[in-house]
Amino acid sequence: MTDGFAAHVAAQNAALSGAGLVAIDVHTHVQFATAYAASAAGSKRLQEMKEHFRSEHVGMDLPAMAAFYRERRMAAVAFTVDHLGERPEHAVTNEEIGELAAEHRDAIIPFASVHPLRPDAAATARRLIEDYGMRGFKFHPSTQEFYPNDRAAYPLYEVLAEYRLPALFHTGQNGVGAGTKGGGGVRLKFSDPLYLDDVAVDFPDMPIVMAHPSFPWQDTALAIAVHKAQVYIDLSGWSPKYWPPQLVHYANTLLKDKVLFGTDFPLFTPERWTADLDKTEIREAVKPAIMLGNAARLFDLDLA
Repeated sequence: MTDGFAAHVAAQNAALSGAGLVAIDVHTHVQFATAYAASAAGSKRLQEMKEHFRSEHVGMDLPAMAAFYRERRMAAVAFTVDHLGERPEHAVTNEEIGELAAEHRDAIIPFASVHPLRPDAAATARRLIEDYGMRGFKFHPSTQEFYPNDRAAYPLYEVLAEYRLPALFHTGQNGVGAGTKGGGGVRLKFSDPLYLDDVAVDFPDMPIVMAHPSFPWQDTALAIAVHKAQVYIDLSGWSPKYWPPQLVHYANTLLKDKVLFGTDFPLFTPERWTADLDKTEIREAVKPAIMLGNAARLFDLDLA
């Protein structure tokens, strides 16, 4: 760890330690850049989204998300998803996430997203880590259209392993394009968690988080998480009351120290997620680790 990155980590860890956290949500999406959210076009689109989704929480920029989570004594891992091609006008950049997270260290844990097939992916990742203190990286194989074990992605993983930063991968079925003709062109095969087994073997110093219940490959994900010490599962994207029975069983037993609270905000709010968690057979004794303890260990936080 370099002095510059160590300084970023120390500053954030101090802020998080003093925040009195009750939970860390390891999976949230920043939908709008702050400048766009404040514009006339952004305000109009935001209102349309709220009406369409019947939610007051869609379209938040990062400062609004920080306030939302701070009110709940929670911190949120926040990210965008990098796709090849021109960036949409409303989309937030990695740099903006890093800059704003530094202003809200008590509530926002910044993750970057760099498409692993970019020629400069490794150099970009190193710059984002050193200059902005990124604490991990988000990948979405189905929409980014790459297999996680593609050797072309390995130079990027080497950087993450050097800094021992977690890589969070979407796994399983995809909400993007669901129910449309051809699924909107999204190919589910890229998000089979089995490809992450190779990555876990080849990068034992890079923590891996498999995002979501991995339908239809739930047993595969559980097997990998049990077998590979540095592999976690985040529980985002599904209401807990619809989790597969085997996921509930493993969360209560062999993987009780490796499952993580995540909402996929704004798809789910923390309130809905936790209310639905109470409708499951997850044991009360396990819940504190799911909500906070396991993520604190992943990020090497002392929250005592």
